[in-house]
Amino acid sequence: MRFVLGWKALGHERRLGACIVNYADDFVICCRGSADQALAVMRNMMSKLKLTVNEAKTHVCRMPQDTFDFLGYTFGRLYSPRTGGAYLGAKPSGKRVVRVCGEVSRLTEHRTGGLHASQVVGSLNRTLDGWANYFCLGTVSRAYRAVEQHACRRLRRWLAHKHKVHAGMKTLFTGQYLHQKLGLVDLGTRKGRPLVC
Repeated sequence: MRFVLGWKALGHERRLGACIVNYADDFVICCRGSADQALAVMRNMMSKLKLTVNEAKTHVCRMPQDTFDFLGYTFGRLYSPRTGGAYLGAKPSGKRVVRVCGEVSRLTEHRTGGLHASQVVGSLNRTLDGWANYFCLGTVSRAYRAVEQHACRRLRRWLAHKHKVHAGMKTLFTGQYLHQKLGLVDLGTRKGRPLVC
């Protein structure tokens, strides 16, 4: 990326103490105390390179009180569930959790009722495995739990519709049945313990 090379070649990284973390055309400028100046320099360079800045995504974020999203993760202040202590870290962004839950819902719509359970579970597993393989860094337990519970709820609803069951879905289609009998992936085992669904 011409911008990243120019940033270093022109000495902005050293002068401003501002390094760039980038992936493809997305980037974050990490700096100490010179954020406004770094933003101004970045805008000037982009203008000279005739590149467009996405204004909706471009802003100064002051850590640790602010958070920002980058490559599907939210970075900022998090709290340990064990100690309550604050730390700077990353977690899957809310938008990405909503997106994968939307895909799970799509795969378990009533219109897929003609499929065999193994086909639906196979599609769910590919989606859940792919998502969890990407979102395996940082604090993931809460996001995994939300996705896991949504997948179990949607699969139960799909099974109840397919088998014309109108009550007692959770008793009939237990978490153990979904995971062990049907083979639905268990996101909790990625962190060493099953999640309750």
